[in-house]
Amino acid sequence: MTQRLLTVRDLNVRYGKVEAVYKASLTVDRGTIVSVIGPNGAGKSTLLNAIMGVQPSRGCVEFCGSDIGRVSIERRVAMGLCLVPETRELFAQMTVEDNLELGAFTCHRRGDKGIRENMKGVYSLFPRLEQRRTQFAGSLSGGERQMLALGRALMSRPTLLMLDEPSLGLAPLIVKEILHTISDLRSTGVSILLIEQNARAALQISDYGYVLENGEIALEGASADLAGNPRVIESYLGMGGV
Repeated sequence: MTQRLLTVRDLNVRYGKVEAVYKASLTVDRGTIVSVIGPNGAGKSTLLNAIMGVQPSRGCVEFCGSDIGRVSIERRVAMGLCLVPETRELFAQMTVEDNLELGAFTCHRRGDKGIRENMKGVYSLFPRLEQRRTQFAGSLSGGERQMLALGRALMSRPTLLMLDEPSLGLAPLIVKEILHTISDLRSTGVSILLIEQNARAALQISDYGYVLENGEIALEGASADLAGNPRVIESYLGMGGV
């Protein structure tokens, strides 16, 4: 029996008079990857920021059965919700290992043991990070910075990892490697809500998908069904007329 991890109902976000997200509803079940695709400016990043509590919103956000609308960002992280933003937000003048240590901040505060073991797990996922553990984060390549952003998020031991455009600006081979790792994370018990401009790749690795257009959910369904939907094919998969 599947267990509902995240429920978003009628979420609304405004920037002044502009309604950036309007009555958006979605769900993520434990052990699944859910993708949200759509054009630039559709409100995808705003949606994730609202779920994380970075952006004020109206509506209902439930995580692990609890309404988290009034819960602080720090508390959301402690509950197992984590966001890797599009900008990655690494500390450029700190080493790779120090960035990873910061990711375990909530675990340190709880007095959790096994943080070193968790770091070993991150290094096994991303061997390149271990090779560069003493380098400054600012000296890494784009792909390595994305690996570090993912690794730092995993150090907080999230139950649900939200990823905003993880393939943005990366070479195709690196994109393939990053998305393969994201797919593999499911086997570690981490569920994923993925925002991705590369609609084809997102639908290939996810179980369920939503199409966000002009701040509203325009389509939803099993990823395989969306990938075969003529409207999705024409608008997002670059196969119009085929």
